[in-house]
Parts: sequence; structure tokens; C-alpha cells
Amino acid sequence: MKEVAILPEQAPVMPLPAAILFPHALLPLYIFEPRYRQMLVHALAHERMFCVALLRPERAEWKDEEDFFDVATIGLIRACVGRGDGTSNLILQGLQRVRFVHFLQLHPFPIAEIETLQSDNETTVETDALGTKVLELYARFKELGRQLPKKIDRYVTDMTDFAMLADLMASTFIDDPARRQQVLEELDLNTRLRLVIQYLREETGNAAA
Repeated sequence: MKEVAILPEQAPVMPLPAAILFPHALLPLYIFEPRYRQMLVHALAHERMFCVALLRPERAEWKDEEDFFDVATIGLIRACVGRGDGTSNLILQGLQRVRFVHFLQLHPFPIAEIETLQSDNETTVETDALGTKVLELYARFKELGRQLPKKIDRYVTDMTDFAMLADLMASTFIDDPARRQQVLEELDLNTRLRLVIQYLREETGNAAA
């Protein structure tokens, strides 16, 4: 049975360049900026959750909410190790796609009211075919010496949750942040799987059908 987390109505937000958190995926983070050290203290004192948002590619840093995407993933702090200098290493586990409705504060760190985004995960014959193609491409990645973490690899070939499969593959093997963001924002499962297939083919240097 899947663990279901009760999500808060509002959560801190950490805008980052190139980093995207997907549901089910794990993201290691090093917290060193003073504002995010404050954010971490806040998160640990509340639900142990915060969102990771992608900084828009034309922005070197963010100043307001227009500088990062409004669709992100809220994550749960699974492990956190504080250091003597006030910095921390943590592991964030992606839980759910969310959209920022409005911001209760932006500084010293953003806190947003969030709405959860529900994927259309109803499976069809087409879904099964697309999921099978993703698994075939994963087998090709393994031949090239790239694979999912061993704990996941053990059961991925029997995975029937194609929404989870699409997110894990996108998180691990799609390098371009803009493409990962596109996959994250796509709520229709079949369309998301087609995007993952297209990008994985290009990652393996084989765009043929």
C-alpha cells in the first residue's frame, strides 16, 4: 500500500536553477544560504515539507514570483544532517505536483498557498503500449551503463504504475531542465509518456520509431 501524505495548504518554496523534483524521486540538497537555512528551520518545525521550483532559464537568480515556474513538486524531508557551520545536507522525497496560487511572503524565503495537481492516470491500451516502450528504452539505457538506483531497478521492469515510471525516468535520464519541466507540467498520462519516450530516444541518440 502506498504511503499517503497529508499535504499542507501552504508551504515554503525553494527556487533553484536546473533542479526539478518529481513525485516519487529523491533529491539531495545542500542548504547553505542564510534564507534557506531559515526556510529549513521553518519546514522542520511544521510539516517537514517544502517545494522545489525551477528558476526560469533567462534568470540568473530570482527576485519575485515571476522569476520561477508556478508548477512544482512538494517534497518531504526524509533525512537531514546539520553541520557545525549551520549548513545542512538533506534528502527530499517528491510527493505531489502542485501549483502556487499566491504567495503569503517572498522574503526571506517564499511561502506559497498551493493547490495539488491531479494527473489523469486512467490507463488504456495505449497507456500499456507507451509504458512498454519506456521500459524498452530503459533496457537500452542499462546497456549503455546507466540505470535507476538499485532499489528501484529491482522492481521497475514489473512496474505497472506508469505515472511513477514516467516521473522516475524523466527525473533520472532527461538532462535538459526545460524538458523536465514540460514533463512535470503535463497532467495527461499518455501525453507525458509520449514526451518521455521522445526525450529518452534523443538522449540515447536514436530518434527513430
